[in-house]
Amino acid sequence: PPESRVRAILRRLRVEYPDARCSLDFTTPWELLVATILSAQCTDERVNKVTPGLFREFPDPQAFADASEKEVAKAIFQTGFHNQKARSVRGAAMAVRKFWGCN
Repeated sequence: PPESRVRAILRRLRVEYPDARCSLDFTTPWELLVATILSAQCTDERVNKVTPGLFREFPDPQAFADASEKEVAKAIFQTGFHNQKARSVRGAAMAVRKFWGCN
């Protein structure tokens, strides 16, 4: 079954890379998702500089969903490809809201 194959791969990765850590700064799963989206074609260092202010301005999925794409794009401009990333982050926010029944 696919699950046993995945478990075997994960075991091998843990043995090969026991100290592997995510270099993106985050405090919640939502923040990790947003930081991951922003990290495309951008350094983790740059993302880590942008996200503290971003999460002060937009603290949760609701805030991102309520904001315009233009507002989000302006806040993430330094990460590059800001228009597409703003669309992706807002789409993720709306999907999270829908999943959790917040609509």
